[in-house]
Amino acid sequence: MNTGIVQLFSCIRRADPSRCDAPWRFRALRCALAAVCLLASLPLAGLTQAQPKPEPRPQNEYPVATDARIEQSGETVRLTMMLSSTVAVDAWVQAAPDRVIVELPSTNFQIQASAKRSAGFVSGYRFGLFTADKARIIIDLAQPAVIAKAEVKTVRGGFGELTIELKKTARADFLAEAGKVLKPAPAIPAPVPSPAKTAGETRRTIVIDPGHGGIDPGATVASIAEKAVVLAFGKALKEQLEANGRYRIVMTRDDDRFVSLGDRVQLGRNEQADLFISIHADSLTQAQEVRGATVYTRSERATDAEAARLAAKENEADAVAGLETSEEVQDVAGILMDLARRETRTFTGVFARNLVEKLGGSIKMHKIPLRSARFWVLSAPDVPSVLIELGYMSSPKDAELLNSPEWRGKAVTAVSAAIEDYFARERASVGKAAESRN
Repeated sequence: MNTGIVQLFSCIRRADPSRCDAPWRFRALRCALAAVCLLASLPLAGLTQAQPKPEPRPQNEYPVATDARIEQSGETVRLTMMLSSTVAVDAWVQAAPDRVIVELPSTNFQIQASAKRSAGFVSGYRFGLFTADKARIIIDLAQPAVIAKAEVKTVRGGFGELTIELKKTARADFLAEAGKVLKPAPAIPAPVPSPAKTAGETRRTIVIDPGHGGIDPGATVASIAEKAVVLAFGKALKEQLEANGRYRIVMTRDDDRFVSLGDRVQLGRNEQADLFISIHADSLTQAQEVRGATVYTRSERATDAEAARLAAKENEADAVAGLETSEEVQDVAGILMDLARRETRTFTGVFARNLVEKLGGSIKMHKIPLRSARFWVLSAPDVPSVLIELGYMSSPKDAELLNSPEWRGKAVTAVSAAIEDYFARERASVGKAAESRN
C-alpha cells in the first residue's frame, strides 16, 4: 500500500499522462487512501463498523404474530398481537421523532394488510426483522405518550398475547421518560457475507444494494412493499451478471432483513467495489401521473427539489428502524480523500450517463432521467456509486411493470449492458495507456 502512495504522488508531480491513465490512478488512490486510514487507525467517521454476523434461525422456527388490533379508550391506546408462543419483550420511548420502540426476538409477522394501523394519538405502526435475532415494532406518536404496559402473557393453548398500552402524557413527562435510559446502539450484523476476495482475483466486484428491508418496507402501495420489488430486481441482476463469469457480485442483503445505511456504504468499501448500485422504487402520493426510471448520483447540492426530497426520504431509512444516526463524514486522509472523491465522481458520471442511455433504450424513463442529490448510501469516497429509481409505485402503470417478470428482464438486461460497456471502456483506456508507454 505504501508503494501506491509513493507512485501516486510521483505521478502527480511528474504529470505523466501515460503513467497516470484514469483507471490506474483511481486504483492507486484507493490503495493509498486505505493505507493512510489504516496507519491512522481511524475508521471513516459516520460509517459504522460491521459486526460478526450471528447465525440466524430458519424462519420457520420464528414465533408467528397474527391478529393485530389497535384501539383507543379515553387517553389510552392499546396495541395487541397474538403470538404462537410467549417471548420476552422490551419497550421504550424515543423523541425526535416521537415514537415507541418495541423489541422482541425474531418474529414472523403475518399481519393482514387491511389491519387498522392508527388510533387516537398513534398515527401508525410498522414491524419487521431488525437484526438476525431481533424484530421490532415501531409505533409513531402524533402526541406525547408513555408506556403503561408492555408484556406478553400466556393464553389458552400455550399461545402468547402481546399487549402494548400507551397513555397520553405531557410533553415534559414524555421527554423525561425518553431521557431515562439511553439504549446502546445495537450490534447490527454484517450485511450478506461474500466469498473472500483472493489475492489473484481479476474479476470486477459489483455491490448490488436492494434498498430498505426488514422493518423498513420503503414505499408501500396496495400492500406491495418497495423492499420486495427491489430485492427481486437485485436477485435477477445478480443472476444475470454472474452468468458470464466476469464479475464478482456481492449483495448488501439477499433476504428480508434490515441493513443500516452506514453498513451498506461500509460493505462497498470493505469489498473494494468497482461499482455500487443501489436499487429503489419511489412513490408520490399526489402525483400518480409521474412515472419512469431515474438514475441518481451523489452531490452536495441537489439538481432540483424533487431530487432533494427523495434524498431526504431515503436518508431517513435508519430512523424508520429506530436508529439514532447521522451522516458525519470527515476527511481523515486530507488530500487523498479529496482526490479520491474527485476521481470517484468522474467514474460515477461516466457510468450514470451510460446507464441512462441503456435503460432509455429498453424502458420508460422519467422526463429528467439523470439527477443528483446528497444520498448517504452513495457517500463512499472511493467507490463509484449510483442509485436507480426503477419507477414510481404510486403510478398504476409503473406499479404494474415493477411486478412484471418480463419488464424486470428488460430492465436487468439494460443495466447489465451498461455495466459491460463501462468496464469495456475502462479496459480500452488501460490498453491505450499501455501502448503509449511502449
